[in-house]
Amino acid sequence: MSDTRIAIASSALSAQIEPLGAELWSLRDTQGRELMTDADPRWWTGHAPLLFPFVGRSRGDVYRLDGRDYPMPQHGFARHSDFALVERSDNAALFRLEADNETRTAYPFDFRLDMGFVLEDATLHMTATVTNRGEADMPFSFGYHPAFAWPLPYGGAAEDHRVLFDQPEPAPIRKVGDEPGLIARETAPSPVEGDTLAPTHAMFEGDALIWDDLASRSLNWGVPGQPHLRIDFPDTPWLGLWQKPGAHYLCVEPWAGMADLVGFTGDVWDKQGILALLPGDSRSFRMDVTLVEP
Repeated sequence: MSDTRIAIASSALSAQIEPLGAELWSLRDTQGRELMTDADPRWWTGHAPLLFPFVGRSRGDVYRLDGRDYPMPQHGFARHSDFALVERSDNAALFRLEADNETRTAYPFDFRLDMGFVLEDATLHMTATVTNRGEADMPFSFGYHPAFAWPLPYGGAAEDHRVLFDQPEPAPIRKVGDEPGLIARETAPSPVEGDTLAPTHAMFEGDALIWDDLASRSLNWGVPGQPHLRIDFPDTPWLGLWQKPGAHYLCVEPWAGMADLVGFTGDVWDKQGILALLPGDSRSFRMDVTLVEP
């Protein structure tokens, strides 16, 4: 383990969090079996970046606010920022990122982003809380981007894994369009049969699958009848699924916000999914990951 990573544990799970990006690096069961990505550099070395202050890509990697353009990398800067460890116990840790002179060059707002991790029995509770500490309304979006093992370490081939939504999902989905990282304006038919998605590597040859008309706020990932993961995301209305085709992970990404649409030229306040946080207000986004033993 890296000297900088913070380890927490419960009776059923252990986790490691990297302070750079407050990124969940590892989630293991009591037998030491890894439930997250192997981070094979042939595919993608990320683990679970936090998407803030914006989800996805802004057109040209800039966004416009009140007539001025600001630089913004894909998924924002939180994932490349050092978070301070402000609280820690055997089973919990709280990390914090606050605005500074560097962040204000790209995002001129006095924000605080707290990222909490708590292990309770077989569940990892993650809660991100965004606070507006400034005097102006603050536009933002937020998303999770964890990469879970595909296949999970409980037997069964990759092709036997299923995403089981808690509701049927017949609505059309969105995909990445012909501008890199931006969302196509047209929709595509849902790949979900009832409440079940049978993912294949080929599904992701065109990048992510994106649900912006999502009924579910929970899903299960794994082989039916075997130990699997239940993922709950009550505060994020949209969802992305992504992998580099052939890699050993599936990213399950609950979002409040998404990338620009192809051709978007408007102000950030006109961007789909943007949230407004009033001065002094906070908003939290929870994601729970539970290891379910049938």
